[in-house]
Amino acid sequence: MTRDQELAEPIDPAEVLAATHWGALQHAYGPADDVPEMLIGLTGLDEGVRSRALDDLHHVVHHQNTLYTATAPAALYVAGILSDERSLRSVQKDSRSFPGPMRAELLGWLDSVADEADDEAAAISRRFGFPPEDYPPFVEICRIRPRLFRATSAFLDDPDVHVREAAVSTCIPLLDDPRLLHHRVALAPLLRDVLAASALWQYRERSIEALTTWGEDTAGLEVRPERYSFCYSELKPSPWTDEPWNGHDTDPPF
Repeated sequence: MTRDQELAEPIDPAEVLAATHWGALQHAYGPADDVPEMLIGLTGLDEGVRSRALDDLHHVVHHQNTLYTATAPAALYVAGILSDERSLRSVQKDSRSFPGPMRAELLGWLDSVADEADDEAAAISRRFGFPPEDYPPFVEICRIRPRLFRATSAFLDDPDVHVREAAVSTCIPLLDDPRLLHHRVALAPLLRDVLAASALWQYRERSIEALTTWGEDTAGLEVRPERYSFCYSELKPSPWTDEPWNGHDTDPPF
């Protein structure tokens, strides 16, 4: 088995939990030995437990869009539970949440993580004088992109429109990986038919940006003016976290 084939193997979330030396990793507030409890909470019976676990993903494991050494194994676990029926349970929402079950929320989190290791994030880091290849969390997210794509792409035709939209969006940054570029041909029609037709302007905008970057035709696609009620000066809003996005919320941490 080649290395690339191994990376694309299905993810066993229980194995990720057991095989990862969490105490040797870091998140926003120190050693990541508390991350397994957070991850297990994502499939808990109680909606409050699930909601707190999701909040921890955003604000501890991926705080302010930052990649930590604990982010990649957490992303593998999250990708591994997408197919678990328990991911269809509800989660508490606020005014900035996207609609859909926990599965859609988890895909949105993976989207945010993948964004921080895409070509644009790498270019921004270099512009700040921080080569991304010198930052292990960035390198590790890049390394596992084929595995994340395999798990995410399983939901590109999901019957739940919110899950389907989240899956299409999450695949966009993953397809910056040289090993996955060939999948853009198949994804481009979904950007037009799914994301560009979304009721959410964030997805419509994302489809146009991706298609433009990929050199695809965007004729007839547009983002209606409601986007500007959310925009900050020279910042691109991120619908998957509570922070505005410009590649990094502050100077890169590496």
